[in-house]
Amino acid sequence: MERRIVITGMGVISSVGNNVNEFWDSIVSGKSGIDLVTHFDTTEFKTKMAGQVKNFDIEKYMSLKDARRLDRFCQFAIAAADEAMECAGLPKDLSTVNPERVGVNVSSGIGGLQTLEEQAATLREKGPKRVSPFLIPMMIIDLGAGNISMRYGAKGPNFSIVSACASAANAIGEAFWIIKRDDADIMITGGAEASITPVGFAGFCSMQAMSTRNATPTTASSPFDKNRDGFVMAEGAGVVILEELEHAKKRGANILAEVVGYGASADAHHITAPAPGATGAIQAVKSAIKRSGLSLSDIGYVNAHGTSTPLNDKQESIAYKAVFGDYVKTVNVSSTKGSTGHGLGASGGIETIVCVKAINESIVPPTINMVEQDPEIDINVTPNVAVSKKIKAALNVNLGFGGHNAALIIKKFE
Repeated sequence: MERRIVITGMGVISSVGNNVNEFWDSIVSGKSGIDLVTHFDTTEFKTKMAGQVKNFDIEKYMSLKDARRLDRFCQFAIAAADEAMECAGLPKDLSTVNPERVGVNVSSGIGGLQTLEEQAATLREKGPKRVSPFLIPMMIIDLGAGNISMRYGAKGPNFSIVSACASAANAIGEAFWIIKRDDADIMITGGAEASITPVGFAGFCSMQAMSTRNATPTTASSPFDKNRDGFVMAEGAGVVILEELEHAKKRGANILAEVVGYGASADAHHITAPAPGATGAIQAVKSAIKRSGLSLSDIGYVNAHGTSTPLNDKQESIAYKAVFGDYVKTVNVSSTKGSTGHGLGASGGIETIVCVKAINESIVPPTINMVEQDPEIDINVTPNVAVSKKIKAALNVNLGFGGHNAALIIKKFE
């Protein structure tokens, strides 16, 4: 009998809330988490705003001494994982399950950029002997997963996937397959990112990828709007607990939803621009739907990548029209990046949580800041105000530089 994979826990750190309930309330009410950057002086930067995490207290999770040995993205990953573990009813020592059957796949698109910047400055100003011995383990992306594994004693498969803004979605999808093939019973999975730094900002500004509507930060991220001018960078983490159904039932876990489909593909086209005709995105979404065994009409909600860039939003809409056909006028589409900003490699984790909540609460969250929908994006975008709707299944799409495409299908547990 094929192993079914369910979600039993969720945790989030974001610009609009540092726990799932606060986060979801903000998303549904159309709150924006975007404001002027306070992490560093943006005087010389074209973009001066971001979706920064607010009121984050690392001492709720660990001592300051331990925190100093972790980059900010790792701190976010651990905080989100702690909430997800508690939600799943799993003790931190994994004493009620077999730790050898618990794995971790928590990813990041960029990793410890803040640490790298700080230590590069130390090298220039004070010489190599003053560079921290923790530079490498603080910087490399796999230490998000590694530190979570060590925190709980999870001894199953442990690694990270790097596919830019598709990283967390790919992580969840591959964790799904790990459990499917019986290499684990539980996977702690998702993504974390903390790249609101001078170098991170300078790089994206030089690409002219980010919005420059600095005078009105809260409305700068406007997915699918006619006058969108770029994405707004955000930080945070989204972590979910995937679990084999019978294992979850046996321990009396609260089952939140079921993961039924995953598709991944490559554009094989350009380092940043999506493929003409959205061919890669179409392939990933079709693969996820085929794996799920669902019909198109079973999918009531699409959480789009929807970055608010001119190229992405238009190409993504082409993908949905190609996949859904006439049904594209019925299925509700929204991008919650209008509220949160673009969490880069954390997006797939954060937005999977949106899909689970949308299904369980029978609510389609809004795409805020929609003044006038781009006429070339003729899909059923849900603008500005959440709507009530029974949702059997939701599609979560994330696309990344390098031509990476990932699609997940989350279904109401029955």
